[in-house]
Amino acid sequence: MALKIASRFRRLLQRPGSIDLGPYERLTQLVGEAEESVQSLTDEELTEAATELRTTGGLHEDEQIEFLALAREAGKRALGERAFDGQVVGALAMLQGRVVEMATGEGKTLAGAIAAAGYAIGGRRVHVLAVNDYLAKRDAEWMGPVYELLGVTVSHVGQASTPEDRREAYQAEVCYVPVNEIGFDVLRDRLVTNVDDRVTVEADVALVDEADSVLIDEARVPMVLAGATRSEALDDDVVQLVRTLRAGVDYEIDGDGRTVALTDRGTDKVEKALGARAELAAAEAAATEEAEATDEVAATEEVAADDDPATDDSVTDESVTDDAETAEAEPVREFNLYADENLDRLTQINVALHAEVLLRRDVDYLVRDGKVSLINNNRGRVAKLQRWPDGLQAAVEAKEAVPVSDSGEVLDSITVQALVKRYKTLCGMTGTAVVVGESLQEFYDVDVAVVPPNKPNIRKDDPDRLYLTVEQKNEALVKHIGVVHESGRPILIGTHSVEESEQLSDKLEAAGIEHVVLNAKNDAEEAAIIAEAGVPGTVTVSTQMAGRGTDIRLGGRDESHDKEKAIELGGLYVIGTGLHASRRLDDQLRGRAGRQGDPGETLFFASLADELVTRYSVSSGLRPHPDETGRLTDRKSIGMLEHAQRVADGANAELHRTTWQYNRLTGQQRAILLETREKVLTEDLAATELAERAKERYDELVDEVGEDVVKAAARRIALGHLDRRWTDHLAYLADLREGIHLRSLAGGIVHLKPIDEFNKSAIASFDTLIEDAWKDAAETFGTAEITPDGLDEEASGIPRPTATWTYLVNDNPFGTEADRILGRLRNAIKPESAAEPEEILDEEFDEDDLPEELRDADDEDDLPEELREAADDEEKSDKSDKKD
Repeated sequence: MALKIASRFRRLLQRPGSIDLGPYERLTQLVGEAEESVQSLTDEELTEAATELRTTGGLHEDEQIEFLALAREAGKRALGERAFDGQVVGALAMLQGRVVEMATGEGKTLAGAIAAAGYAIGGRRVHVLAVNDYLAKRDAEWMGPVYELLGVTVSHVGQASTPEDRREAYQAEVCYVPVNEIGFDVLRDRLVTNVDDRVTVEADVALVDEADSVLIDEARVPMVLAGATRSEALDDDVVQLVRTLRAGVDYEIDGDGRTVALTDRGTDKVEKALGARAELAAAEAAATEEAEATDEVAATEEVAADDDPATDDSVTDESVTDDAETAEAEPVREFNLYADENLDRLTQINVALHAEVLLRRDVDYLVRDGKVSLINNNRGRVAKLQRWPDGLQAAVEAKEAVPVSDSGEVLDSITVQALVKRYKTLCGMTGTAVVVGESLQEFYDVDVAVVPPNKPNIRKDDPDRLYLTVEQKNEALVKHIGVVHESGRPILIGTHSVEESEQLSDKLEAAGIEHVVLNAKNDAEEAAIIAEAGVPGTVTVSTQMAGRGTDIRLGGRDESHDKEKAIELGGLYVIGTGLHASRRLDDQLRGRAGRQGDPGETLFFASLADELVTRYSVSSGLRPHPDETGRLTDRKSIGMLEHAQRVADGANAELHRTTWQYNRLTGQQRAILLETREKVLTEDLAATELAERAKERYDELVDEVGEDVVKAAARRIALGHLDRRWTDHLAYLADLREGIHLRSLAGGIVHLKPIDEFNKSAIASFDTLIEDAWKDAAETFGTAEITPDGLDEEASGIPRPTATWTYLVNDNPFGTEADRILGRLRNAIKPESAAEPEEILDEEFDEDDLPEELRDADDEDDLPEELREAADDEEKSDKSDKKD
């Protein structure tokens, strides 16, 4: 009753998660009544009954009831698990295109399989989008017997799958596939020159596992298909030069830690260093030229001497000496870093500085096996195939002195959000959806259905413990872990980075606390490690949400290791080493405890010097009063922590929104291009167009090699130029987006929004793209080498890439309007904002925008050193701006 009242109250307030479960609960009761009639069926009869329900128009209500009764029985027979009412409700909600929130341990995997089978029997093809290879393979094999009993074919795709494996897998009615893999397959299929080379099928139903992670956290991550061009090794002298620059003197980091830029002093230092090197290079070149000239004169004299023994050597020597003196006397031009001819040098300096200052080893990336491996910030795991934009990737590799990886031009790209929006129907499941309900509605037009747990949640969530400094927080953290560990209670500790997990591991080892570490350095073992986190006496240190998707059962995966003792001790104890930028991520970590009505407890430690506070909240105006351990309990300090998390949540949402705005037009243009490309690929559009544009040549070739050969050649030529034009257009858009950002930072756009300027230029560029491609194709067709064996692409000037590969772009450090959003929000909450007038008008923000607990904050004398330094930096920056 309480749950129903809460649900109706949320609907009244139009809050996310307000879908009325009443209709689903009513149908679930009918499913229970129909269940008895299917229990007497043999396996063959059950499969036959499911087959008789097959249709092409989706299952109607009566058919859904019968199907769900069959599916519940199939789960019971195949897995020994009879679906709870909550799982049936969840399956029904997904069959209606909802994202379902179900608590950890409530059986999302089975509910998702039932929903996927329901779609398949209704005549739909389903892709269950997973977050990684392990979960895609595990769930497909685990749920396989259920699908088999229902007569539904199932498959899975992984990183190691061959093109033939993928083509066959996608033909199944239900295919479990990591979201990245389906994205890469779509990109590759867009560039095929033969229909038979495609592996994917038409996008129909997407059922997204861990929906919040895929649809929100990773939605703006571009998946890229690249073609080989060249290696982008960074000059070693640039790397060494950047290492001599000093923070706050030669370069400044923005308040959000996302961008870094040279100061005037830093620019002078770089220009002098590069100028000196240019002068040295010029001197060396002059010396070389002089030596060559001397050798040439000597050779001439030798010849002349042979012809005229009386020739005077002194004249030649003097002329050479005079020339050398003249060359030495000429002043070397002053080096201008921002001159057009030095653009490459400027770019190298910028990316080297970003790599050196902003990207941290064991936080943003790892170095292992002689390679730089990026870390997924949302999961704390190695991001396979993921890399930064090529120049930045090369800069990090130069920084770490590892071989520079292959570089290339972007042939095509697609974001996770654009990929998912291709599907006609979208649904999914996760443990934390309500918090992002508004975003799911805004970006995907899907609602959230909150399914109550099968058993009441008795987990205890303790109030956060806040400390003044990081050192005081860590000291209290280790001490508390030791106290809990002495009781034998299983402990799961969630950290934010690999670096933090290893530092904590060292502290625990020093304290004599045995533990196991799960982070991006041993992610291959994560499922096995996390599954045993519920064994009494176990201390597991986990980076971010590594191991998410694996159940933590008290007593271990088979519940055979003192489960009763674990229950008596209070169940799993989850400890967070700091609040995340999103409350949803905190909730995910908390959700690891209290599975299926088990006891459990959670506690988060935090400090006013944590990055969350220093980056997203005010850095002055607070007078904390800690106790002897450094702990803070006053309302204002706790309010600052909560406020910082709210600001971070809003900043990330705005970043997502702005990124989507930039990508939306590109997606529309891509759709137009793909429509033309599809006609070229599957019809005779290329032959028709080129026959009109070059009739004589077309007729001549038909007589020479036959019409089929000419049509095939025309198709390859047209596809080559369409793809070439699109590649160039993407490169232009990337430069344009970066340029719009830099112009706005410089005040070049005051009254116009950068996104509007971007769209205007992008539309103008695309306007003639297809027509220009046809003109290029006609020109190539006029001179192409076409024999009875077909088109010689290399000789005709339209070679395909010699190699292609896929990767994900982690972040673009230079290029988006959204980079300013964080600064905008920070400025909005600062008592003395130094915001630019065109970005934040004074009247837009006042004291009323601050939380009540922060409006009358005191001075900063008692702030920790980290915050005082941040405040001093802000004050210096403000004074500098005023002088300018």
